[in-house]
Amino acid sequence: MARILVVDDQRNMRTTLAAMLRSAGHEIVEAPDGVSAAEAVRADEFDVVITDLRMGPIDGFGVLKQVKDGHPMTEVIVMTAYGSIESAVSAMRLGAHDYIQKPYTEEELLVKVERALEQRRLSSEVTLLASQFREQYKFENIIGRSGAIRGVISRIVKVAPTDATVLITGESGTGKELVAKAIHANSKRASRPFVPVNCAAISEQLLESELFGHARGAFTGAVSNRKGLFEEADGGTFFFDEIAETPPQFQAKLLRVIQEHEIRRLGENKPISVDARIIAATNQDLEKAISEKRFRQDLYYRLNVARFHLPPLRERIEDIPLLLEHFLDKLAKKSGRRHSLGPGIHEFLQSQEFKGNVRELENMIEQGAALAVDGVIRHADVLPPAATSPHGRKLAEAVAAAERRAIDLALLENEGNREKAAQALGLSTTTLWRKMRRLGMPLG
Repeated sequence: MARILVVDDQRNMRTTLAAMLRSAGHEIVEAPDGVSAAEAVRADEFDVVITDLRMGPIDGFGVLKQVKDGHPMTEVIVMTAYGSIESAVSAMRLGAHDYIQKPYTEEELLVKVERALEQRRLSSEVTLLASQFREQYKFENIIGRSGAIRGVISRIVKVAPTDATVLITGESGTGKELVAKAIHANSKRASRPFVPVNCAAISEQLLESELFGHARGAFTGAVSNRKGLFEEADGGTFFFDEIAETPPQFQAKLLRVIQEHEIRRLGENKPISVDARIIAATNQDLEKAISEKRFRQDLYYRLNVARFHLPPLRERIEDIPLLLEHFLDKLAKKSGRRHSLGPGIHEFLQSQEFKGNVRELENMIEQGAALAVDGVIRHADVLPPAATSPHGRKLAEAVAAAERRAIDLALLENEGNREKAAQALGLSTTTLWRKMRRLGMPLG
């Protein structure tokens, strides 16, 4: 027995349809219009919704949207009159499972309902398997059901057990470090360190010392031997974020490390063997960087063994509802308060360009949660600030000035230690560096 919602503003048609379904053993709820249907969907969950398309003030398309926004796995069958097949096809493009054309026979109706119930059952099984799959493979933060994301996850499962060098490309905010961590977590190196470094956040002068270490007296201030990050990653995975930001002379040394699996500390000639898997990421076009002599072609070939490309969020908007649910769950765990999304939020967010990708979407939801007064995030809560203040000064400039003061104070209180300053500000070191670069602050 299934729970089915029947929606039709023609009473005779609705009661006849409900009687057919009850005779087949299903539990039926009737709604005389789209408004009643929307209320029923918000209050309860159904296995299948059967709705007429032509109704007012909320038509069948509105009912379809309400169902899919609140209960994505509920299957919808739309009813259409003769000669309105185009409308039914449009509904299916928007997520309807099937359509049935009036007049129809009882046998035809029951066949379509059984097919919809079978699809719901399979979807439930897939969701359960997906949950177990993500838990097993530690994909909790790689969210999406789009073909692009399914392809990324499938490729991680295949590549992770190998020792292949990995190159991850994609715009900022698409989740390159999340993919790198998932590869490490599913590799034979999972029990060893995962060492990330943002190449753009370390000055050229310090890069070699940070990565390779140095001997006492190698340069002014080197008062003792120091192990580099590469040695820290021995047996594990080394993640180069923003690899295209490294200078060409360093790229030559990195190429040797990948080829020979050994490093030399600054000020020492003795080679040190290091067994670390290399994963690199960039938001730049490396082929273009090669043509402009900013990136070594031989290093590119060494890195580009297993390639992942993460699409921007605007190319996978079907993943936005799942991402929103994930971010709301994340906020609830952190704050102990559950927020919900008000009317029109899904449509507004799915219409955005999201130049900052998933990171920008998460920031918008965090802003909305901070501004929501009753636990409901509304349209105004996720909008960017107004362009100007009452005094005519750009609000963005005031915010930037406040950020600069906060960062300067944190750095001063922590004697210039960027990692401690980031912790004091509640940021990651990478986020702090990105803010400093955006604000034009010195990075040396």
